Amino acid sequence: MAVKILRMIVLLLLVVGCLPACTLTITPAASAPAPAIAPTTAPTATALPPTPTPEVERKNYAPVPLPGQENQGSPTGDSGGIDLYATAAPEFPPDLEWLNTDRPLTLAQLRGKVVLLDFWTYGCINCIHNFPELKRLQERFPDELVIIGIHSAKFTNEGQTENLRQVILRYDLEHPIINDHDLRLWEEWNVPGWPTLVLIDPSGNIASIHVGEDVYRAFQPIIRLLVEAYDARGKLDRTPLALKLEKAGQPQTVLSFPGKVLADEVSNRLFIADTDHNRIVVADVSSGEVLNVIGSGLPGLGDGDLRNASLRQPQGMALSADGQTLYVADTGNHAIRRVDLAAEQVLTIAGTGKKLQSFPPQGGLARQTDLNSPWDLALADQTLYVAMAGVHQIWALDLTSRQIQPLIGDAYEGTQDGPLATAQLAQPSGLTLDANDQLYFADSEASTIRLATVASATPLVTTIAGAGRTLFNFGDVDGVGEQARLQHPLGVADWQGMLYVADTYNSKIKRVDPMTQATVTLFGGEQGWQDGADPRFFEPSGITAAHNKLYVADTNNHAIRVIDLATQSTSTLVLKGIQRFAAANAGPNAAKVVRFDPIAVAAGAGTLVLSVELPLGYKVNSEAPYSMAWQSSGDVITLPASASTDIVAPHFPLSLPVNFHAGEGLLTGELSIVYCEAERESICLFDQVRLEAPLQVGAAGDHTVALDYQIELAP
Repeated sequence: MAVKILRMIVLLLLVVGCLPACTLTITPAASAPAPAIAPTTAPTATALPPTPTPEVERKNYAPVPLPGQENQGSPTGDSGGIDLYATAAPEFPPDLEWLNTDRPLTLAQLRGKVVLLDFWTYGCINCIHNFPELKRLQERFPDELVIIGIHSAKFTNEGQTENLRQVILRYDLEHPIINDHDLRLWEEWNVPGWPTLVLIDPSGNIASIHVGEDVYRAFQPIIRLLVEAYDARGKLDRTPLALKLEKAGQPQTVLSFPGKVLADEVSNRLFIADTDHNRIVVADVSSGEVLNVIGSGLPGLGDGDLRNASLRQPQGMALSADGQTLYVADTGNHAIRRVDLAAEQVLTIAGTGKKLQSFPPQGGLARQTDLNSPWDLALADQTLYVAMAGVHQIWALDLTSRQIQPLIGDAYEGTQDGPLATAQLAQPSGLTLDANDQLYFADSEASTIRLATVASATPLVTTIAGAGRTLFNFGDVDGVGEQARLQHPLGVADWQGMLYVADTYNSKIKRVDPMTQATVTLFGGEQGWQDGADPRFFEPSGITAAHNKLYVADTNNHAIRVIDLATQSTSTLVLKGIQRFAAANAGPNAAKVVRFDPIAVAAGAGTLVLSVELPLGYKVNSEAPYSMAWQSSGDVITLPASASTDIVAPHFPLSLPVNFHAGEGLLTGELSIVYCEAERESICLFDQVRLEAPLQVGAAGDHTVALDYQIELAP
């Protein structure tokens, strides 16, 4: 009966909208009929203590019984009950689409292992919060536990296999994942919302159900008891599960899933959140010349100088009025970092490094207050606004008093407009201030652009683009006010009184007029990579403006795109000279430098021959220019003026006429090339490399220097 009562409680919580302490675990009661192991080893039913805001996004229909519940009697013979521990988990259908494995898996094959099913969708912040918890569980039980993600998409865009593959790469997920794009398993298992997790014991029975975050605390003791019990009976299978991961065979890119970008028109600098490389790249906004790199590239929460300080998946940024201080939303560390650009020092100014675990969220002294996935920043005088995506609020950090407090939103995920404190937000992920310091934000899970009149006498939240009636009013429609439809926008930027929006899941750039509330599509359409007058993007997440140009963090293309609003043309920013920071950057993302053995060559007229070999199954992108820049030291080679140039659709090998002069010197070439998968042309990658060839020029030898570079895939 205890199990039945607990199940009724969790269903009631979900139907009425989920109370703040909605993270809840149901496990079999100790009095339940004995399974294949002794009943004394079975975990008891538990409800976890309160965790932060409602940590589950509910589906928009009421729950019905679990698989097998309709015909499964309760321990008391009551036909309305269910004993979870006595319920066999239904087998996976044979025609599912699997990722991170080269073969479908079945629950029958996994007998003897504990299996954890994670029902999730990749735009859900609470699902993202579970990823490190799942990794921790897998590390704790490496051979006893098999985690299977079941991706049941909320948004249309999320159901596409290639988009899901990119998310797997972005978050370095290493467990098998099913693309449940038609919600087949979602319906069959009657999942109440995202995230929902189901634990299956080594006999194939449902052992526990958990809704929400904090999965390590919920499942670790249960898994430990199951492992001990089945091991004692000789029924545990510790055979390692061999998997073929999606990241195998992926090439290295200069940027990795850049999330946000910030342009400073005064200093002509561009700050790029190189999110998956755990660093900030600072470049000249016009030339692309890299000026500095912030962060070692190794994930962590360490202060210090720019090269040794560590970040973890940084996102949004804000710059002080004097241009000397950069503020960074260090999302993966649940912290705000301050970068003194002159002294080249990084300091944590808000957050403890721990995810906020209280409800309702409380502020306080910034360095002593837990935060929850700060995603973007905006600065007005001494107030730093923080899009606290993880608790569906916008906070304010007073840089003078060093106090941080919730400002906008009641921490319940929703779409309600009104006074700041009682409005409901849904994962705010992009911020921008207009000339009057009024705050606009991209409310991603509500698929809306909203305004908070924080500088007004009577501050309010209003929705200016997108329906905003429920979390399921999304799409791709131009229109006025609520007639418009967006799909999980993550970025918004004010430029000359207009709002420019990175409509992420539609892979488009749109414009919203704050006065008329009219939304129009400007650029993009079918996802992919294409420059020019008809550009393509792939889930752009960040956008900023300067010099009448938009700079877009084209996240899944691992690149920064530049849209000239005057010419209505798009180009790809080539980052130059990033290799200069490779030695100091100890991280695995350091830009590539290929050094050749010394080459003996005869003085006089000769030829420089360059060959670039792409990985098997890839081709050069015919729409994006190939770029090369050559220089030399020691006066041993004279290069033609055309040596440093951009070429569209190059054919290798490329030959350049040169003149060699007696002596020794170094020839260097910086190459940038966009290349795409031959079969899936929308999947493109950006490769940059610095070639260094020592030359020994004398009277004898060949008159040709041949440099071969091969783009290699990860093992």
